[in-house]
Amino acid sequence: MRLLKVATCNLNQWAMDFDYNLKNIKESIARAKQSGAVIRLGPELEITGYGCEDHFLELDTVNHAWECLKEILVGDWTDGILCSIGMPVIKGSERYNCQVMCLNRKIIMIRPKLWLANDGNYRELRWFTAWKQKDQLVDFQLPNEISEALSQKSVPFGYGFLQFLDTAVAVEVCEELFTPVPPHADLALNGVEVFMNASGSHHQLRKLDYRIRSFISATQSRGGVYMYSNQQGCDGGRLYFGTNLLFADGCSCVVVNGDMIAQGSQFSLKDVEVVVAQVDLDAVASLRGSISSFQEQASCKTRIASVAVPYSLCQSFNLKMSLSSPLQIVYHPPEEEIAFGPGCWLWDYLRRSGASGFLLPLSGGADSSSVAAIVGCMCQLVVKEIANGDEQVKADAIRIGHYTDGQFPTDSKEFAKRIFYTVYMGSENSSEETRMRAKKLADEIGSWHLDVCIDSVVSALLSLFQTLTGKRLRYKVDGGSNIENLGLQNIQARIRMVLAFMLASLLPWVHNKPGFYLVLGSSNVDEGLRGYLTKYDCSSADINPIGSISKQDLRQFLRWAAAHLGYSSLAEIEAAPPTAELEPIRSNYSQLDEVDMGMTYEELSVYGRLRKIFRCGPVSMFKNLCYRWGARLTPSEVADKVKYFFKYYSINRHKMTVLTPSYHAESYSPEDNRFDLRQFLYNARWPYQFRKIDQLVKELDGEKIPFKEASEQELMVAASAVGGMGVVAAGSGNPKAGH
Repeated sequence: MRLLKVATCNLNQWAMDFDYNLKNIKESIARAKQSGAVIRLGPELEITGYGCEDHFLELDTVNHAWECLKEILVGDWTDGILCSIGMPVIKGSERYNCQVMCLNRKIIMIRPKLWLANDGNYRELRWFTAWKQKDQLVDFQLPNEISEALSQKSVPFGYGFLQFLDTAVAVEVCEELFTPVPPHADLALNGVEVFMNASGSHHQLRKLDYRIRSFISATQSRGGVYMYSNQQGCDGGRLYFGTNLLFADGCSCVVVNGDMIAQGSQFSLKDVEVVVAQVDLDAVASLRGSISSFQEQASCKTRIASVAVPYSLCQSFNLKMSLSSPLQIVYHPPEEEIAFGPGCWLWDYLRRSGASGFLLPLSGGADSSSVAAIVGCMCQLVVKEIANGDEQVKADAIRIGHYTDGQFPTDSKEFAKRIFYTVYMGSENSSEETRMRAKKLADEIGSWHLDVCIDSVVSALLSLFQTLTGKRLRYKVDGGSNIENLGLQNIQARIRMVLAFMLASLLPWVHNKPGFYLVLGSSNVDEGLRGYLTKYDCSSADINPIGSISKQDLRQFLRWAAAHLGYSSLAEIEAAPPTAELEPIRSNYSQLDEVDMGMTYEELSVYGRLRKIFRCGPVSMFKNLCYRWGARLTPSEVADKVKYFFKYYSINRHKMTVLTPSYHAESYSPEDNRFDLRQFLYNARWPYQFRKIDQLVKELDGEKIPFKEASEQELMVAASAVGGMGVVAAGSGNPKAGH
């Protein structure tokens, strides 16, 4: 037997905070060594933090990374343990995203990334160059300061693997695993048994299983030990690392021959989490020897360069070293992901921002109540981690909550009272039901709750307008025009935003507390897509934990949270029809979101997936929806819906340019900053595209329903008889579709 103990880790790094990142790296190495591991894998770009973005273009960033690496290497951190450490490296005039392999106070190889992530949220080609010389290792001259400190002038640089006396080890960096021809395929044929994947992968709903399948596939048919390390937490932007991603997603883990044998947590408040596994490499050799096709392909393989390391990593048969067994893979359902992912993200943002807490305009509706429940979940997680002995969480909570005399949070409601303000901003158009729902939820969570009436402020502005123009505005139900009706709604909405920021900055002063509060937004991804929000209303905030989560997922979350977080009022909130409560309530009229929008939230999710995930313009969306909705709508009706969506999407696209920074969770997010890059000035009539749709409707005899009434499953079967519903149409209603 060749027994090997390996350690991989989740690190909660912070972009550009070198002291903090170095501390976490050292702690992870210390824990790995304490466990007896001889290999330690850290996340991608762990010294700098993954999210430095244009800071990677600064020479200071690269120089500081070398300085931190030097501090690790001149100490005893790498004595007796192979450490793979992520950092940017400049070679000649090119900048590379690298894993630096260190052992016994020396750098033994630098491995640049071969394939860069450059879609979705990722822009690696903006900062780095992909390594293209895959047939050789070249000599890299170390910076003078490093060379003198290590008494080492150069190091092999490029694509290759480390050949130890008893095994072979190689690196695969994040995106490379998911390319059509991943490096591990050829590396395995060259005898590599241990693969180390350093990743910077963010959470996205429902994508953990994709990552797990990739690791299983990588080792099931060719054998091997696959180690995966990831960033964890909010490192300074919209992404929460440590769980899921469009391409490379997941918590740290170890897979052997297709079996998961070690798995870190998906969501955690811990700064450092180390996952250790004990494996027998003879099991890898045995599997490979039993696969005839593997043997044949290995006999005619393309040879990959290697670095000989005169050092042994394995132990022989030893009953004192137990072997890790296959695990039951743990998946969180989407409603738990919504609770824990944004909850952990909010905690990182709060403790790193210098703020003293959060302020949320709580309307008593589903969206703001979801945000309140997520903050409540965050408070529960903090108290739980403190009870489990996490000293860093405890220190942060004491500082943020202003505890004195040795006190610290032991009750989530008491902690929420210190760091969470909720404000119900009612008007003459608000109902008693929403006011009471907001108060009840605030009591359940423990927030400091205020009930404010904004009518006097609204009246003051309307009086000013009347003085300036001589015009008195009326709601539509009172005989006013659409323009007046919209203007009256927007005044209320924007007053709430101004009041929220005023309270967030001044309430700590009122209560003799230092600092300020962060204002939380609560618009969901579907409202952003449709533009169903007032520009610079309460959708404008400091951060928004649900801005990339669909209404359907939020309603599912509310039902779960009512039962599992102890906030029973959420069940009533979820059951209530969504309403903005910006127009007067009459006996024959009550404002409803879906009526105002002219489409349902379910339809919006379908439009969103077709537009973004399946890259459909108006014409291809129409064609696909004719299949999807063909059992209940005529082609003419489908055409009207598609045109209506694209009209209002394009009219309101400008609102996406000022969306509050949101936790990224959904692959059809319209967030304009980095994820969904499109113009914001459109010809909202779409004359060419809509004309093409009209021609298709005419050709299809558009007033007739093409399919018989059927269930969705029956529709898919029936549609196959006329050419098939197709992947796009079938996937447009599936939250898991597209990846």
